[in-house]
Amino acid sequence: MRTTYLVCYDIADAKRLRQVFKVCKNSGEHLQFSIFECDLNPSEKAALESELSEIIHHTEDQVVFVSLGPTEGRGDRVITALGVPYLKMEAPCYAF
Repeated sequence: MRTTYLVCYDIADAKRLRQVFKVCKNSGEHLQFSIFECDLNPSEKAALESELSEIIHHTEDQVVFVSLGPTEGRGDRVITALGVPYLKMEAPCYAF
């Protein structure tokens, strides 16, 4: 069964940030600067966690997986925003 996750990260180093971004981009949809929506089965989630774990510094960085529940039967995805309107990100964002 596939589950939808929000994968959010706070990375202290620009080089690691770019690496984490690239890994997440291969696994999901880029929603906002450091947030991806990823539909993953258990083995894909474990592989993503393992790959990210090798990049980050565990005492300086954080990656959070927020489960949104099963992908199937969840209904339409609705994203709302306060302040600046939410726009689908077409281009990658890198912090330098």
